[in-house]
Amino acid sequence: MARTHFTPFLHRRSIAYFSMEIGLLSEIPTYSGGLGVLAGDTLRSAADLELPLVGVTLISRQGYFRQSLDVEGRQSEQPDPWEPTQWCIPLRAKICVPIEGRDVWVQAWLFTIEGGAGFEVPVLLLDTDLDENMAQDRTITDNLYGGDEVYRLKQEIVLGIGGVRILRALGFEIHTYHMNEGHSALLSLELLWESAHPANGTTAANPRPVFDFDRIRSLCLFTTHTPVDSGHDKFSYDLVERLLGGYLDLSIVRSLAGEERLNMTQLAFSLSGYVNGVAKSHAETSRQLFPGYQVHAITNGIHPMTWTAPSFQALYDRFLPNWRHEPELLVRADQIPDEEIWEAHQTAKEALIERIRQLTGKVLDPDLPIIGFARRITGYKRPDLLFYDTDRLRAIAARYPFQLVMAGKAHPRDEPAKSLLQNLFATCNGTEDLCRWAFLPGYDMSLALYLISGADLWLNTPKRPLEASGTSGMKAALNGVPNLSILDGWWKEGCIEGTTGWAIGTPQIPDLDQEDAESLYQKLETEVLPLYTDDRQGWIKVMRGAISKNAYYFNSFRMMRRYATEAYIR
Repeated sequence: MARTHFTPFLHRRSIAYFSMEIGLLSEIPTYSGGLGVLAGDTLRSAADLELPLVGVTLISRQGYFRQSLDVEGRQSEQPDPWEPTQWCIPLRAKICVPIEGRDVWVQAWLFTIEGGAGFEVPVLLLDTDLDENMAQDRTITDNLYGGDEVYRLKQEIVLGIGGVRILRALGFEIHTYHMNEGHSALLSLELLWESAHPANGTTAANPRPVFDFDRIRSLCLFTTHTPVDSGHDKFSYDLVERLLGGYLDLSIVRSLAGEERLNMTQLAFSLSGYVNGVAKSHAETSRQLFPGYQVHAITNGIHPMTWTAPSFQALYDRFLPNWRHEPELLVRADQIPDEEIWEAHQTAKEALIERIRQLTGKVLDPDLPIIGFARRITGYKRPDLLFYDTDRLRAIAARYPFQLVMAGKAHPRDEPAKSLLQNLFATCNGTEDLCRWAFLPGYDMSLALYLISGADLWLNTPKRPLEASGTSGMKAALNGVPNLSILDGWWKEGCIEGTTGWAIGTPQIPDLDQEDAESLYQKLETEVLPLYTDDRQGWIKVMRGAISKNAYYFNSFRMMRRYATEAYIR
């Protein structure tokens, strides 16, 4: 439950961490996937490391959506509401933002994250469901990524402009603004507006404003997560003029965010003194998308305590004391006996099998390997690559039986992704003689922990270079689960062939479905499944390698220490 007082947070200079979505708890559906879960892990690690961050996000009262699937894989969506009073306290300060020539009022709720040593990080959830607002404005912060582009831009106004103003109203002293993806980039325009109106704050007009671009860049840093141009939020200037007319001279905005459309990523690049991608390969891709900018690389990490199954927590507590605060101690996993690692994994596997039975009624065999695949359902992630050649796959399964567990949501407006989900069900239903399989509905943080710890092998098959980083495989490694993945994102850095897992394809060969499927089948048939089936000791050695060579490094403690030393202190 959140604290009942707020003033202690005002006695320190803070880093404001802005993100459209933040995965606070599985019970609070203010996240849709990896971006939000990463944001939650960032703030949890800040609390553990006693870094003075304050999170800023939207309250998303109706959540993302609750997924339902019929037997043919047709997805339907329902609201996923939550009650803020159960987890948060309302703060009394209110501010307004300009939208369509009227004042839209914004209030914040406080959620508090407590670290392992008691240090607390506040999270502000912005809310427009206030009596002062018109009916159409009260719903702006209802649905995460809901509605059309008009609704999206209104949300980004509330997040970016409103977020800066609420921090001011509450009395925070902010020395750095960290934009997690481009959704919050309008905060840089608000800071620019303030720089031109130093005497009168954000309410007075100045006929001859002078903008301090260098100062704004010294305050802002930007983490980009999207490796393809189509993934960046862009808005027509007609819409910008309609919603924000009179806020800033559009000629200035065009010079920063693009002449044709307001590109939120371009805006963030233009007004940030430090920019980073979320893996080394992603930073390279971002430099190509935005030439002329220096893009650093801070590879993502995951919060150890959040993503370690109870059986592995107990194991690490026994053999690697203090790992909770020093996850780099996992490098010493070679001290853990084989049978202890295997027993911890089997406990997690049994928990997954029971959860599958509860959700689907299907019963899996604990003695057969389980391949896990769980992420957002979309074309470039290729959830169907495993079934590219069902005859070939059937022949492999005849020699080395395996099971498959999948999960993931298609965006409500992504019809091709929904069709892909139905086709996947049709394929799996038509090949039930090949392997036992289950698709788990309602993929969230809680279900993810079952999957990444209970699977025997973690599969990831995106098209290169479209996986910016990927964090599910890191979570699997933390629980001793090896990866079988395309060499993209973090796996290009984490893959030690046959030691931490296995690579699908090679960067030198064009990323074509046929070639990648052939590589996947070859690895399954000649290396992965034979090792699991015939050499238990050899398999456990790879499990230990995943822990000691991946989990010890790809965690959010290392990530946050790099942000602190390279980005926050400049």
